[in-house]
Amino acid sequence: MTKLSFVAFDGTRFDVDAENGSTVMENAIRNAVPGIEAECGGACACATCHVYVDEEWTGVVGEPEAMEEDMLDFAYEVQPNSRLSCQIKVRDELDGLVVRVPERQG
Repeated sequence: MTKLSFVAFDGTRFDVDAENGSTVMENAIRNAVPGIEAECGGACACATCHVYVDEEWTGVVGEPEAMEEDMLDFAYEVQPNSRLSCQIKVRDELDGLVVRVPERQG
């Protein structure tokens, strides 16, 4: 299992065990992380699973692909470390990943 940490906008931390091959979004939904709405169910067709990847993890997580970049245009307060959590696949290299949930979704 890979450990993920979600930090809600109010600062509450949610530490979860995630199965490799799942997505960060799926794990947020399974663990009732507030602020992750995931209206499209992970199809990269909305921006309601937007997260900020902690700076130390951006290189490991990688850059968004073109389709995700297009959807991020609809996200709230996009930053250079913004990602859609439905597009981040859990893998061993992400053990300890920390993502922060924005104040609201787009």
